[in-house]
Amino acid sequence: MFSIFKKKTVIPHVRLTGIIGSAGRFKQGMELANQRDILKKAFSVKKISHVAISINSPGGSPVQSHLIYSYIRELADKKKIKVLIFAEDVAASGGYFIACAGDEIFANSSSIIGSIGVISASFGFKDLIQKIGVQRRVYTAGKNKSTLDPFVEEKEEDVKRLKNIQLELHADFIKVVETSRGSKLKDPEKNNIFTGEFWTGKSALKLGLIDGIGNADQVLKEKFGDKVIIKNFEKKKGFFAKKLSSSISDPFDKIINNLEEKSMWQRFGL
Repeated sequence: MFSIFKKKTVIPHVRLTGIIGSAGRFKQGMELANQRDILKKAFSVKKISHVAISINSPGGSPVQSHLIYSYIRELADKKKIKVLIFAEDVAASGGYFIACAGDEIFANSSSIIGSIGVISASFGFKDLIQKIGVQRRVYTAGKNKSTLDPFVEEKEEDVKRLKNIQLELHADFIKVVETSRGSKLKDPEKNNIFTGEFWTGKSALKLGLIDGIGNADQVLKEKFGDKVIIKNFEKKKGFFAKKLSSSISDPFDKIINNLEEKSMWQRFGL
């Protein structure tokens, strides 16, 4: 006896959005600790073959990017589930690092993709504190404990030490991209793929950084039919997080938090 009801395909869909790691003094960014449960729930849906993950992030912490990437791959490999990644406005730097957890990566033609590099930014206040008559007093145990102090003259050895760390992190990033994209990458050296440059989704497709153009709903319907059931999973902001955010009374703190976050997005013209 044949069933008159055709079984519908269910695809869990997770959204990962925002700065990775610390997003400011009073704002929680995207970290494995606050995304683990939602990812685990998505991969625990019974009788699924794929999980879709949408990413909208300009990057942030290299460590948290790697932890989230590794956890997605761990769940996918353990449960033998394919991962489809969808870049929204931005999947750059740490955002693209996480995107590499996908078996396939899709983006809008206007999405910003790439920025495979490492950046550190700060300010120097040496002349300022001299001008206003402030003395800097720092006491340490350990020759290199005070490194890249913004209130003193920059030291060549400190910059060299930081640069070596950045090179190690960059090599780690490149290895993840090469493992994920493999032969899909189009001449990485010639096309400056690993220089920190970023591209639109349209150009990223030509370079092999993504597999296709399209949003989650569109691609999932093309792959699994118009009757596919997209089961959305998105972490909701907790009560205490809402209270903390709304209770910040110092306007200066709010301005600093907003500037820190804005600067991350504006690196990519947003």
